Amino acid sequence: MVQGLLLAAAVPALALALPAAVFHLVPPRPASVPIKGRHVFVTGGSYGIGLAIAKRAAAEGAAKVSLLARGLDKLEAAREEILRDTSCREVAIFSVDVREEGAVKRAVEAAGPIDVLICNHGVFFPIELENQDTEEIKLTLDVNLMGNFHLIKAALPTMKAGASASAPRSIAIISSQAGQVGIYGYAAYSASKFALRGLAESLQQELIGHNVHVSLVFPPDTETPGFAEEVKRRPEATAAIASSSGAMTAAAVAEKVLRGIKAAAFTVTCNFEGVMLSLATAGMSSQRSWAMALAEILGSGFMRFLGIYYQYSWYRTIARCQGKQKNKKRGPIYKGLSYVIFN
Repeated sequence: MVQGLLLAAAVPALALALPAAVFHLVPPRPASVPIKGRHVFVTGGSYGIGLAIAKRAAAEGAAKVSLLARGLDKLEAAREEILRDTSCREVAIFSVDVREEGAVKRAVEAAGPIDVLICNHGVFFPIELENQDTEEIKLTLDVNLMGNFHLIKAALPTMKAGASASAPRSIAIISSQAGQVGIYGYAAYSASKFALRGLAESLQQELIGHNVHVSLVFPPDTETPGFAEEVKRRPEATAAIASSSGAMTAAAVAEKVLRGIKAAAFTVTCNFEGVMLSLATAGMSSQRSWAMALAEILGSGFMRFLGIYYQYSWYRTIARCQGKQKNKKRGPIYKGLSYVIFN
């Protein structure tokens, strides 16, 4: 009887103790990064997500927007679009390849002190690793990973010097949902995007004492010209797996990105699947929200179950697609056998 009463009293106490402990322990504390009146520097800013982010920042009152990309014609068109559609009167453009460290450094110096750096550039070639050219793999890693190092290293000195508790600065690194979970045909791309998490986690620890906040963004498939070209190259299994998650518009992704940056959120998700992936892959990542941290703790077991279910579904899809490929190679005589083996 006494033991039952003690147990009954302990349950609500523990239920209150866990949120209280999480609230006390979650580092770093909430912060706010203003956009209005600031200098926002966006790479890959000539079209797609980058241009949408730049336009939204300008619409929210950024004093200056700088765009960096390779194609000068597209950059000039992007600048005219921002000047036409927003009240921002200062739009700088830099035609630079992020693989060229010296050129990146000169562009950042010419742009002037940056308040919000958004590393949005990237390349993607959906193909099985066995069939991918080594030079294409190197290009993916050089642009998607080393390009971020070049930009961040160039911007850090002045970003740290000008940041304060009342006017913190931000570095946003655009990863991908393929940077949270590996997908068939994404070996090189996922490797480059997974690496950004290690960069962001380490960088946040290095910069938190300097009032510079790091955000790691995981957008899903996004409706851009680059995405349209990517879809044409996707292997059948990649396309089948990716179809389980719908694409977002660039404007919708830009809204999520800016909202996450302003809240100084470390992990920025863009849709429901993104939230599920962030819960499933939270690991040792920073988390400013004690409520989200509590959700990660309580939901980890169920999310692991859900992840296993998704993997089960994906492997069945892969087996079915590979079965079709083998069937084509063998000819019609093997059609029945192929069906038995792979379904």
